[in-house]
Amino acid sequence: MHQWFDSAPGRYLLAWEQARFDEAVADVFGYHSLQIGMPLLDGLRANRMPHRWLALDALQTPEPDAGPTPDLLAHAVALPFPDNSLDLVLLPHTLELSHDPHVALREVARVLVPEGRVVITGLNPISLWGLRQQRVRLYQRLSGGRGRLYLPDVGEFISAWRLRDWLRLLNFEVEPADYGCYRPAVRSEQWMQRFAWMERVGERCWPILGAGYFVVGVKRLHGMRLMEPAWRTHRQRAAASVPVARNATDMTLTDRNSE
Repeated sequence: MHQWFDSAPGRYLLAWEQARFDEAVADVFGYHSLQIGMPLLDGLRANRMPHRWLALDALQTPEPDAGPTPDLLAHAVALPFPDNSLDLVLLPHTLELSHDPHVALREVARVLVPEGRVVITGLNPISLWGLRQQRVRLYQRLSGGRGRLYLPDVGEFISAWRLRDWLRLLNFEVEPADYGCYRPAVRSEQWMQRFAWMERVGERCWPILGAGYFVVGVKRLHGMRLMEPAWRTHRQRAAASVPVARNATDMTLTDRNSE
């Protein structure tokens, strides 16, 4: 994955995702935020929370462009945080690299506070890049392994529609997905620049076919609903007049006064 992001299409996608992260987390407030995976992407640089951490599942070989040193080692399926303790969690391509993305999302839902946010990026399988990846994989099966994949070989990519359904099952309110990177599946920087005009056309003509997607989910906590007692739902009856009994002496005094 690191080698692919060092290529021309990888840098192109990384720049688009960095811009989306900077815009999305700038106005998210709280105390504790966490990014899981992808040290090449500094997703929390525009955030102003006092505690910001980067978690990786393993230490990487020190390289000049390997990114910042992680603050902790942790797997996405087992986060070392108590329940309802984080305000913001970033998952840049984390679910694609996880061996169990369902469990990883449940862990995120567990550690997020109510109204906390999860921000997810991924590669769109329904795009020009994804279709080329599927075509090369089919050719590899038919030709005995020949052919060069365009995208990293990380298994099955997760579409934004499937991800939205998973988040809703975990009581997340999902904001509309943002798609980007509409240039065709070329490898060189020169050809990437030649097809720069496809960005405007793609956003207008085929917006859901971008190579990358950006999804934001907000954790909602469903509370109890107070039910009114049954007697409050019925209309109150008007009080009936009660006759007052009078004795004979009172009646006699009343008659005399009237005279």
